[in-house]
Amino acid sequence: MKLNAAYIALLFVAATAVLAQLPDDLKAQFDVAERRIARLPPSAFPELPRNVVTELERRGCTVPQEAFTKKPHNVVKGQFARPGQIDWAVLCCTKGTSTILVFWGGSEKNPAAIAPREDRIFMAGITGAEIGYSRDIGPAGRAFIMRHYNAYGGQKPPPIYHEGIDDAFLEKASVTWYFYLLRPGTRTWSLSKCSGAATTRTFRWRSGWRILPTC
Repeated sequence: MKLNAAYIALLFVAATAVLAQLPDDLKAQFDVAERRIARLPPSAFPELPRNVVTELERRGCTVPQEAFTKKPHNVVKGQFARPGQIDWAVLCCTKGTSTILVFWGGSEKNPAAIAPREDRIFMAGITGAEIGYSRDIGPAGRAFIMRHYNAYGGQKPPPIYHEGIDDAFLEKASVTWYFYLLRPGTRTWSLSKCSGAATTRTFRWRSGWRILPTC
């Protein structure tokens, strides 16, 4: 089953609509669970460069924590632009919406802002009686991207010379963002999407953001 780019966007619209239509008692449970999301201050991540911490604090960012992992997370470093350059990706929450901010080379200037999503969209059942936050980011290397391309097919991705950023709704779906330099002075990101139990594959080239085959 293949989905077009418009349908991918509708998945998030549909999730928001479903939340709005929940019975009042269940909606209240989701509201309580959202308020209980652990959101750490940038200073809780000593590995972050001090200038990045200062910029995150200036923006009013906190870092939401998914419910499955106890160690502080959703702050990752990797080579997201080119080999040898260490970049930082942070899931920054402000006013209930989280955005992936990418700080190029550890500089606080002009970070990329990717995939702003309301935190409530990522609430899910953790146990039969517990609802928790389930969004998680991490680095995705060439082996990861190509393994899924080889397994699921689709149009051949561009050359993979550095890492992407995997953006997961744990146990449900995964989106991998990949930065691709089309030509000198032109920057673009690429997007890959899988949903369900590794059964839904999306892949389509377009201008700007691009869809790559990972899951």
